[in-house]
Amino acid sequence: MSHWASWLQGDAVHVAVSLVLLAMSIASWCLMVLKTLLLWRAGVILRQGIAAFWQAPGWEAGARAATGFDASGLLQPLLSAADTPLPGTLAAAGTPDQQHMRNLRAALDAVTRRLQFGQVVLATIGATAPFVGLLGTVWGIYLALLGIADATQVSLPQIAAPVGQALIMTAAGLAVAIPAVLGYNLLGRWIGRVEAQLEGFAHDLHALRHSHLAG
Repeated sequence: MSHWASWLQGDAVHVAVSLVLLAMSIASWCLMVLKTLLLWRAGVILRQGIAAFWQAPGWEAGARAATGFDASGLLQPLLSAADTPLPGTLAAAGTPDQQHMRNLRAALDAVTRRLQFGQVVLATIGATAPFVGLLGTVWGIYLALLGIADATQVSLPQIAAPVGQALIMTAAGLAVAIPAVLGYNLLGRWIGRVEAQLEGFAHDLHALRHSHLAG
């Protein structure tokens, strides 16, 4: 109880650094949990949706079958890329094959942005949290030195307590940064695998569309 009381009675900089690190930790863990669920669901959707598409007798039936599994909306933009654009617009310029390629590229960009959401936040937290903790440490040691300078008699416990409390801020910064960095790297590799599956499916869709147009 006395530990928390002394923690809350710290100066504004000490409390602000603690709250910033707490907010960073909550944000990074929430993002990692949400993105893990999103990517796990994406893997299931891609396996089931793509398999359902190729087992269908035709394009329209395959699109309906695939979107039936597409709860996260990852496949639907790619399948909708075959839709005919409005006549008289720049989207309708070029051959049908070129139109489909443009639509697929735009659909892949949109899906990729959804998958990449939160990665910048994790990278920022992983890069800045140690320095935020270091700021708290430097400020705490500075205040400890001021207290020592004003004291007439200095004992080891008087020095160890404030300096040790200041060093905890560095440890807290690392405790926030390390999971964020690990999450960023692991989720990034997972996102890369999902994007590779989407790009492969988009390539197959374009080849199938091209063969139909050629036929």
